Amino acid sequence: MSHSARLSDYRTALTTPGMRGPVVASLLARLPIAMVGLSLLLYVQRETGSFAAAGLVSASSLVGVAVGSIVQGRLMDRMGPTRPLLGAVSLFAVFVTLAIAAVEAGAALAVLVPVAFAVGLTEPMVGSASRALWSQVLPAGPARLAGYAYEAISMEVFFILGPGLAGLLVAAPWAGTGVVIGAVSMAVGALWFALNPTVRGVRPTPIGRSLLGALASPGMRTVALAALGFGVTIGFIEVAVPAAAAQAGHVGMGGLLLSLWSVSSVMFGILYSMKPFPRAMHLRLPVLLGGFAVLSLLLAVPTGLIGLGAALLVVGTLITPQATSHSAAIEQVAPPGTATEAFGWVVTAVTVGLAIGQSASGQLVESYGTGVAFVAAALSGFAIAVLVWVFRGTVAAGVPLPRQDELALAGR
Repeated sequence: MSHSARLSDYRTALTTPGMRGPVVASLLARLPIAMVGLSLLLYVQRETGSFAAAGLVSASSLVGVAVGSIVQGRLMDRMGPTRPLLGAVSLFAVFVTLAIAAVEAGAALAVLVPVAFAVGLTEPMVGSASRALWSQVLPAGPARLAGYAYEAISMEVFFILGPGLAGLLVAAPWAGTGVVIGAVSMAVGALWFALNPTVRGVRPTPIGRSLLGALASPGMRTVALAALGFGVTIGFIEVAVPAAAAQAGHVGMGGLLLSLWSVSSVMFGILYSMKPFPRAMHLRLPVLLGGFAVLSLLLAVPTGLIGLGAALLVVGTLITPQATSHSAAIEQVAPPGTATEAFGWVVTAVTVGLAIGQSASGQLVESYGTGVAFVAAALSGFAIAVLVWVFRGTVAAGVPLPRQDELALAGR
């Protein structure tokens, strides 16, 4: 299978008949993906005056997203995307309303934390549904790969814009403005996407499924491991960079510095998708993660913020190539009929990795400084890359053939 895409393939994918509506709707739904959680954190902090409380609420929301991406993905694989998304949007609206009411009422953490979990759990997973849709409307080949790459690149753009919008809106007269705007954008985009004729026409694949779902495939477990290593490495760095800025006496520079690696990530990601290396996916996953980890050592070298910014530009070049490869690898390793859930597992693995990296990095920064945290990011990422290399054969083997009992179940 080809794993490269040209600019003409992007044009072919984005002009596919019936895809204009879903593409635009998914943009609206996914724009606030990095905004809702941060807006909730900033909102809680403004109202309570406590970063500790706000951090717990935000972390609970992230755990909800991690669980919800799998649950919603499995439902969409079994039922098609429309009904699960409509149900998620309805519940999401209820829990966002409850979260705002709880914050305004000065509710205790015992209330805020579970409500935040519910908000994350019910965030409509349009990204997973949108990614899976390309396999329904395009045959296997460069154009479909371009669709997957577009999903990864657009998500990276949203992760650049979302935090900035959240930061701007928290300064509004009412601190909950960002939460409301982000939630409305996500809900409207998800409804538009779910009710589009192309999306409503998606039918699930009639095949017997293991209780493990997408993770029944050893190759899928290896892809999830690669995504975990990706998230762990980024999590370390996302805490250490703002800490370095604060230590230098420029607290506000932390977010700007992190945006630098997102810029180089998007720019290099487009070029990389045209001529990826290594060509073989089972080699590409460990090599990209290992390369990302080694480059992360550059962050421990600079003594000033300008040097740190330059290092982030270099390190960021391997972010989008990894995200694109994770998405493309799903096609090679996910069992039939589990594509949406499989992408949910990638999202979950990255989210869990971020949580692990951020929590460990915070401890290292407090005790030993940012340099040690950057080195830990590199060592952690490289260690997991070695594990992915050890299990690379599972990706090369692809999807296991279904057993006879599964075939019989599918034929009922």
